[in-house]
Amino acid sequence: MATPDQKSPNVLLQNLCCRILGRSEADVAQQFQYAVRVIGSNFAPTVERDEFLVAEKIKKELTRQRREADAALFSELHRKLHSQGVLKNKWSILYLLLSLSEDPRKQPNKVSSYATLFAQALPRDAHSTPYYYARPQTLPLNYQDRSAPLAQSSGSLGSSGVGSSSACTLGGPAPTPQPLLPGQSHPAPGAGDCLRQQLGSRLAWTLTANQPPSQTATSKGVPSAVSRSVTRPRREGDAGGAVEVAEAALVRDILYVFQGIDGRNVKMSNADNCYKVEGKANLNKSLRDTTVRLAELGWLHNKIRKYTDQRSLDRSFGLVGQSFCAALHQELKEYYRLLSVLHSQLQLEDDQGVNLGLESSLTLRRLLVWTYDPKIRLKTLAALVDHCQGRKGGELASAVHAYTKTGDPSMRSLVQHILSLVSHPVLSFLYRWIYDGELEDTYHEFFVASDPTVKTDRLWHDKYTLRKSMIPSFVTMDQSRKVLLIGKSINFLHQVCHDQTPTTKMIAVTKSAESPQDAADFFTDLENAFQGKIDAAYFETSKYLLDVLNKKYSLLDHMQAMRRYLLLGQGDFIRHLMDLLKPELARPATTLYQHNLTGILETAVRATNAQFDSPEALRRLDVRLLEVSPGDTGWDVFSLDYHVDGPIATVFTRECMSHYLRVFNFLWRAKRMEYILTDIRKGHMCNAKLLRNMPEFSGVLHHCHILASEMVHFIHQMQYYITFEVLECSWDELWNKVQQAQDLDHIIAAHEAFLDTVISRCLLDADSRALLNQLRAVFDQIIELQNTQDAIYRAALEELQRRLRFEERRQQREAEGQWGVTAAEEEQENQRVREFQESIPRLCSQLRLLTHFYQGIVQQFLVLLTTSPDESLRFLSFRLDFNEHYRAREPRLRVSLGARGRRSSHT
Repeated sequence: MATPDQKSPNVLLQNLCCRILGRSEADVAQQFQYAVRVIGSNFAPTVERDEFLVAEKIKKELTRQRREADAALFSELHRKLHSQGVLKNKWSILYLLLSLSEDPRKQPNKVSSYATLFAQALPRDAHSTPYYYARPQTLPLNYQDRSAPLAQSSGSLGSSGVGSSSACTLGGPAPTPQPLLPGQSHPAPGAGDCLRQQLGSRLAWTLTANQPPSQTATSKGVPSAVSRSVTRPRREGDAGGAVEVAEAALVRDILYVFQGIDGRNVKMSNADNCYKVEGKANLNKSLRDTTVRLAELGWLHNKIRKYTDQRSLDRSFGLVGQSFCAALHQELKEYYRLLSVLHSQLQLEDDQGVNLGLESSLTLRRLLVWTYDPKIRLKTLAALVDHCQGRKGGELASAVHAYTKTGDPSMRSLVQHILSLVSHPVLSFLYRWIYDGELEDTYHEFFVASDPTVKTDRLWHDKYTLRKSMIPSFVTMDQSRKVLLIGKSINFLHQVCHDQTPTTKMIAVTKSAESPQDAADFFTDLENAFQGKIDAAYFETSKYLLDVLNKKYSLLDHMQAMRRYLLLGQGDFIRHLMDLLKPELARPATTLYQHNLTGILETAVRATNAQFDSPEALRRLDVRLLEVSPGDTGWDVFSLDYHVDGPIATVFTRECMSHYLRVFNFLWRAKRMEYILTDIRKGHMCNAKLLRNMPEFSGVLHHCHILASEMVHFIHQMQYYITFEVLECSWDELWNKVQQAQDLDHIIAAHEAFLDTVISRCLLDADSRALLNQLRAVFDQIIELQNTQDAIYRAALEELQRRLRFEERRQQREAEGQWGVTAAEEEQENQRVREFQESIPRLCSQLRLLTHFYQGIVQQFLVLLTTSPDESLRFLSFRLDFNEHYRAREPRLRVSLGARGRRSSHT
């Protein structure tokens, strides 16, 4: 039973060498090392890797030899072997059997055919791209010379190490092959020697190392194939012990350098990061420069290969990065095909003994010409590798796309081909996102990012965002925004609106990027076809989403309900509600109960035109009590609320509802001021006739009337400004934008702009805090006037009632025939009247003080309005002081309105 070591590939290969050459293991060491190098190299035979094709060739060969029975037996054996699946590399075994069966006496192909092959470009049907083979780690890579130094023949040697006296032409007789073993003659090949001679010719260049020096080339002095790489010993006149290197040896070294493998004389210098010719090699300047120029190809190959090897194993590099590596591998594959053809040419020359001096032989200059185009391509790939370092996903595609902007057609064609492969995953992500709403971006390569932690109610706002760094340069920002909206709309319909309508019914799905060729076609019509697909999907998806929101969820109806109730647009309802709530809200805030207020709200709805509104909107209308502070009344904490949920909560977010609450509180407070001033005017009208019999009180009433009139004018102008210039104008602008909106984002943006305008013009933003404080102070003075006037009226009415009772008693006594009043009673009544009359100046001074405070606050408010950057607020100051009453009192108000605008614009 064989041990595991006896079955290792190295042991089997060594046994094969011993069996072919018929020698011991020690004698075949050089041949064994060469065989290992051949197996471990990147070269592969230039044949089609088709198992059945090789099998058919074997059967045809057996049939040609009139061995039909053997052909049938072989076919049956091959069928059984194929059905069992024991062997993995069946093609290699069949190809080996076919090679062993070939007649070694058959004249090989002429070398001249390779001359025409290399005169043309690399054939496109070459199937010799190698796989990457692991180099055996247990064997040294140092290989011996192709031949040991031969004895001086009759012909002298030139500088290239090739005999110059007897050059063999291609049409001349073939050189006599060297014997396989030293001292052996060439026996006639028999049936048992086919294998040995066929494989022996592949290893013949190593056998001459053991030949005696007396052996020389035969056949008219023509050197054999082994003489191509002769390294001549140092001449007597040479100094420094340098060895002259033949060009043939440099050619072989360069072919290995092309693969990134160090040669014997050309090796990689880690210090200089380039390939250099060994210093001990004796070369003229021309050969050395040519070698260095050719070695640059190997350096470029190593750079690209290193990048692909590192990134191919990095899973985080993503699909785009792996596509880029695959594109580089594909280009390297074409490069390896050229190397395979070059190696086949060199091997054929070795087998047939072709000199370097012939037209079809490989030289450094010919390699320089044949590798010019591949070198340009590798330089482009190396530049791409440098530019794409540290990039992934769409950013990597942008880096590749930047190299398409060149004037070189071949370079542009190369980069566009790579870009079609690199952009294929990006376009696959894109089309799957806009047609299915699916986002499977494991490595974060797509420019649409998803946050799985975001809940459904914030899906539209927070779940999907744009990664601006990952937007490819061939996709504009407007296109990327539309792509985001398309997929976001599909997911919003499915997850929030619970609309499971297939995407095919929303969008006319067109062909997507199913292959790199589709991606290449995409770049040929980037501005038309792609833009058309994006626009069509965008308009159809957005239109369907808006139809669902408007028809199924009544978005516009809810928006109008907000305007009617939270922005006090339903006047009759608000007035009646305020009348019903007045007794409740006058109480302390801590004594209010929400269910009582909710009942009053329902009563107000049933008693006004609000009852004709949609039941869905009325169901969402509710009462809300704000946080209670010490001393607050019901007026300070009462507020209306509108419940939103589901898809409409995407438009009416929590931030928007908080803005609505602030605006409602401001409008409710301003409406209350108007309500208070109406009550004050009612008090004037009702009490004017009652107090007509108290002429000493007319001054107080006149003062109250004047101050109330000032406040009424102020509040009316503020109400006009808020209602018409702020709410109505902003609402009309919002409604027009909503009607023209193309997607949900347009509606959200228009609604937010509407709220921002209302907040800023209602003095509720941070910049208008000083104005709002002054306005609240004006409101406080109005409440103070109400309290003061109520106190004055109570005192006056009480005095009036006392006087009426006194007069009534006097008349009653006179009717009874008695004295109307006694002297004491009359003195007492006169004393009380004098006390009341003495209190009137105090009431007047109290009113004058209130008027002074009020006018001072209004003047300061007007000064702030004149310096406001908002033009509408500056015009409001003009309307509030239309008769220049406050301008005469305040010097800062004596600047013209135009000068105010110019001054504010300069500041």
